[in-house]
Amino acid sequence: MRTFVAGQEAHGDFEFAELALGIDVDLFRGPLESETDGERAAREDAARDILADLRAEAEAGDDVAGWDALYADALTRTVPFLRSARAFRAGTGEAA
Repeated sequence: MRTFVAGQEAHGDFEFAELALGIDVDLFRGPLESETDGERAAREDAARDILADLRAEAEAGDDVAGWDALYADALTRTVPFLRSARAFRAGTGEAA
């Protein structure tokens, strides 16, 4: 079974959410693989600009933009499990 959103085929749950909501999860959450400091700074700058635009649209009365802003803002406060697990080094935790 295929899933289409606005005429585009979604390949997987994340792509469906991105097409349906208009939110790029990796932009706000960060990619699962590593990124350089420059890439991270550019991604975070773009995310801040987009979030500011969504908030402005929400204040102007766009309810969908308001919900998108809440979702995008929540994504900025998450750390993908795989990335956090890779950063963990054995023997450096509190129990060590």
